[in-house]
Amino acid sequence: EEVFTAPEKTGVNGKVYGTKPLYYSGNLIDEFFFTFKDGEVVEYGAKVGEEVLKDMISMDEGAKYLGELALVPYDSPISNTKMLFKNTLFDENASCHLALGKAYPTCIENGENLEEKELENRGLNDSLIHVDFMFGHQTTKITAYHDDDETGTLLFENGNWA
Repeated sequence: EEVFTAPEKTGVNGKVYGTKPLYYSGNLIDEFFFTFKDGEVVEYGAKVGEEVLKDMISMDEGAKYLGELALVPYDSPISNTKMLFKNTLFDENASCHLALGKAYPTCIENGENLEEKELENRGLNDSLIHVDFMFGHQTTKITAYHDDDETGTLLFENGNWA
C-alpha cells in the first residue's frame, strides 16, 4: 500500500509533527516535531524522549536530513488494527511517514548501480541511519505542486488517496 520516494536532500522546508509514537533503539519518543530548512533539521522537540531524539539526529551529518517520503492511506490494513506494534517495520504501514537518514538508491533510475558520490550529486541523502516516523492521520490532506503549478493536484484527503 506504500508509495515512496526520496526527497531531494536540500529541498525540504517546513514543520512536521509525528502522529504516532516512535521507538528508536528501544526508547520511546512521543509528541515530537521537526522543522526543516533547506533539508536540514534546524529545530526539533519532543514531550517524551527528547534526548533520544537529539542523539538520533546527531548520529552523523546525514541523520539531520530526510531519506524517504512514503504515502500510506489511513484506511490501510495495519492502521485498521488500531494497534501500535512498537516496531517501525510494521508501524510504518499504518500511516504516511518520513524517514530521517539514508535514502534508497532505487528511488532514482539506475541508482543501485551508482557510487555514493554520484548519488549525492543527484540529491540523495546518505547516513548510517534510516528511521521512519509517522505523520499521517485521518485528517491528512496532501496536495502536490509542480514548480509552475499554482493550483496543485490533490493526492490525499481525509487521510486516504483522493
